[in-house]
Amino acid sequence: MSFSIGIVGLPNVGKSTTFKALTKKQIDIANYPFCTIEPNKGIVAVPDERLEKLAVFSKSAKTIYSTIEFVDIAGLVKGASKGEGLGNKFLANIREVDAICHVIRGFESDNIIHVANRVNPEDDAEIIEMELAFADLEVVSKHAIKLRDKLKSAGAKDEKENRKMLEFLQTKIIPALENGQSVRKLDLTDEEKESLQYLTLLTAKPMIYLLNVDEKSVNQEPNLPKLKDEIVIPVCAQIESELAELSKEDASEFMQSAGIKISGLDQIILASYKILNLISYITTGTDETRAWTITNGTKAPQAAAKIHNDFERGFIAAEVINWQELLNAGSEAAAKEKGLLKLEGKDYVVKDGDVIVFRFNV
Repeated sequence: MSFSIGIVGLPNVGKSTTFKALTKKQIDIANYPFCTIEPNKGIVAVPDERLEKLAVFSKSAKTIYSTIEFVDIAGLVKGASKGEGLGNKFLANIREVDAICHVIRGFESDNIIHVANRVNPEDDAEIIEMELAFADLEVVSKHAIKLRDKLKSAGAKDEKENRKMLEFLQTKIIPALENGQSVRKLDLTDEEKESLQYLTLLTAKPMIYLLNVDEKSVNQEPNLPKLKDEIVIPVCAQIESELAELSKEDASEFMQSAGIKISGLDQIILASYKILNLISYITTGTDETRAWTITNGTKAPQAAAKIHNDFERGFIAAEVINWQELLNAGSEAAAKEKGLLKLEGKDYVVKDGDVIVFRFNV
């Protein structure tokens, strides 16, 4: 399972530098059939040390990571929701992604002019948020008009549902968007969130903020009061670009000397995984060790379907063990002897880091 993250931001904030660094970390897609990479897209592996250790444990011929697709979306400008700067085209691109990585500028430079001639990351964030909200307002308002038109016909099909939806949009969604408020920040029920999915609202998408800072500030905690409730990752795009050019060993040494515990790009990938409520279970053997991405809360038969639909249809049971317990046991036989390998049924909810062998009938 691959998911996509759209990289957005104002011009000259370091968005393209970040994307280039990511695509230089691009995996060999030979192991992922039917993947096509367009010029503005890059597929990268989700870092997972568990796979590396299990691959050694199982003497696997290959290791296959979960993947994430990053989409470089051209710089938005104020007025994008009204078509400024080819805004309509770029906003359409954002609708296609699963989550948004919003790059905001936190570095000063006389050589790189800010589009507003000042560096204020909180203001930058607000500009983009407002544009996305106004774009959503147009979509929601048009849909509300359609619902009102449908309700003019007495005894119209789905009248009760349409009336309920119209009231919901008029009382909760439209007023919030008119004030530039994001839908994802509203206190909505699961049912209300689901009812909005077909509108593919931009502000309903999960968002991560990437604060592009200079080399001196990369290890400092961001001081952005207006974004205190958001995920904000401080990154020096220039450093990340340099790291992407190095071997794994040299990059590790460089990071250690710079006091960087985990690269900013890896932080983005892991945070994206988290906000989309995704986890991975693992299969391991001599052929391959592989991560399978599923939504948190998925039961065993549906998790098995990620490998093949026949696994779900003919599901019998799942042999499950935590990856660390398997390594600690030293072998699968030892794990069985210690009672660590559990046989789970169709109601078992798969956990992150489960190593699973599925039993099924063909």
